[in-house]
Order: sequence, then structure tokens, then C-alpha cells
Amino acid sequence: MANGKKVVQTEAAPKALGPYSQAIVANGLVFCAGQIPLDPATGNLVEGGIAEQTHQVLKNLQAVLKQAGSGLDRAVKTTVFLKSMDSFVAMNEVYGRPEYFGSAAPARSTVEVARLPRDVMVEIEVVALA
Repeated sequence: MANGKKVVQTEAAPKALGPYSQAIVANGLVFCAGQIPLDPATGNLVEGGIAEQTHQVLKNLQAVLKQAGSGLDRAVKTTVFLKSMDSFVAMNEVYGRPEYFGSAAPARSTVEVARLPRDVMVEIEVVALA
């Protein structure tokens, strides 16, 4: 642990696409970098629309949080970045499934952005309890 922070890295989630960590654990919190819908085994974008992409993003976040000793059920804040707010309802249906956050959903912001890495439809970042 350097400078009171621990770098989290797992092969069960896509490798970072740039000079950043998948997550950092500091002061009892896990700060996850935004995940996009890449299959960690192939590095390819998952097939399908916003529902499939949201599911893959959440699976990737679960893997990073597991490596950090946490989980989505310990998430306190998420930020969802959408290519189009027209996808909000379909994203929200997947995001709201109890297998992800349990009965206590974290605080959340959702914003539409001009463009996301690899031209994906959704990216989600998480802050969770360690």
C-alpha cells in the first residue's frame, strides 16, 4: 500500500485502457474507475443493446469490487454515463435488478455525454465501502 492507497487489479475485468487503475482502496472506500461493456476474456465489446451493455458493465464492476474485498451491495455512490438519455429506461431496468445492489440502492447521478470510450452506450463508476 503506497501513500495510504492500494491499487486493485483483476483479470476478471477488462484491463485499463490508459494510465489509470481499475480501482483504488483508500480510507475504507473503494473508488472504481468507470467500466465499459468489454468482455474481459476477449477485450471485445459485448453484442446487443443498452441492456446487454449495462449488464456487462455491472459484471465488470462486480469483479473489480470483489478483488477489492467489497461488492455492489456495499456501493454508496454511482455515476452512470449514457450516450443517449433515450436509453435511460432500459438501462435503469437492468441497473435496478436486486442481484446487483440489493435492497439499498446507492446514491446515483446519470448524465448524457457526447461520447464514451470505444463508442459504447454506457459507462458506470462506483464508490463503495471496502
